[in-house]
Amino acid sequence: MNATVRHQLKARRVQFDFDQTPLHWLRDDPFATHIINGIHLLLPEGELWFCRVYNQALPLIQDEQLLADVQGFIRQEAVHSRAHSKAQLYLERHGLSVEPFLKRVEWLFGTALADAPFGLTLMQRKPFKKHWLVMRVGIIAAIEHFTGVLGQWAMDNESWEQNGDPTMVDLFKWHLAEEVEHRTVAYDLFEHLCKTQLGFYVSRQALMAIVFPLFIYFIAEGGRSLARQDSDKAARKIGRKLIPQVLIQLQQVGEQTRNVPTFGFLLKATLRWVSPRFHPIHEGDTQQALDYLARSPAAQAAMNV
Repeated sequence: MNATVRHQLKARRVQFDFDQTPLHWLRDDPFATHIINGIHLLLPEGELWFCRVYNQALPLIQDEQLLADVQGFIRQEAVHSRAHSKAQLYLERHGLSVEPFLKRVEWLFGTALADAPFGLTLMQRKPFKKHWLVMRVGIIAAIEHFTGVLGQWAMDNESWEQNGDPTMVDLFKWHLAEEVEHRTVAYDLFEHLCKTQLGFYVSRQALMAIVFPLFIYFIAEGGRSLARQDSDKAARKIGRKLIPQVLIQLQQVGEQTRNVPTFGFLLKATLRWVSPRFHPIHEGDTQQALDYLARSPAAQAAMNV
């Protein structure tokens, strides 16, 4: 295991006020706005699930530095969940219903990935219980690969500040900066809990084969579910597109506006995961993330409370 996190991960208890934030918070770009806003629907339940799984894994950790990193990760993810839950209220104030999509997200994390998936209590008996826990830790590692690379994309991105509502931009950039900050933790924990390097490599490839299409589906479907409710007729057309059409538009809009990462960007990030030499330490710049957190209005206000 690589000892890659060298500073204490701390939760910044941020607050955001979206009362003045427009629905299309990226100016003249409803597509990018809805795709990114869909993340508000996915993250609250997902990140609380991360916390539940990691709390179960804490007794299995035999490395003090990694234990501290995982505890810091849990605290950060809990704050992320609360911040995006508040953003769901912003969507509802603009007349968008979030419940139908949330039910699908709740089914994913509360049924399919529960301690007893689909009610199978067998998975809570020895030896299945530990194997199922480690597998879910691996799923988190695969998901966190995307949050980490998207975090670095956001740190390099300049279009949001030029085209976006400052409060919503700060929410996403604060969150994604912390994803860069803790990008190694999930990977290192999964490696720590796997018995062999071969088993670790094979398992992480198999899990990514599941996570990548699910990640793409939920990102695209979250955006579609919001777009089809938009009062703007042109924006509603996004909600009627098939997912392959959404991915084509993601590529086009990403290339034209830089407001969203392209599908090609996500695909290349997935391919890097395949390498036996892969480690997320190489997927981002921690100091760049910390520099953003040092000037983030919400993060700085939280530190001064």
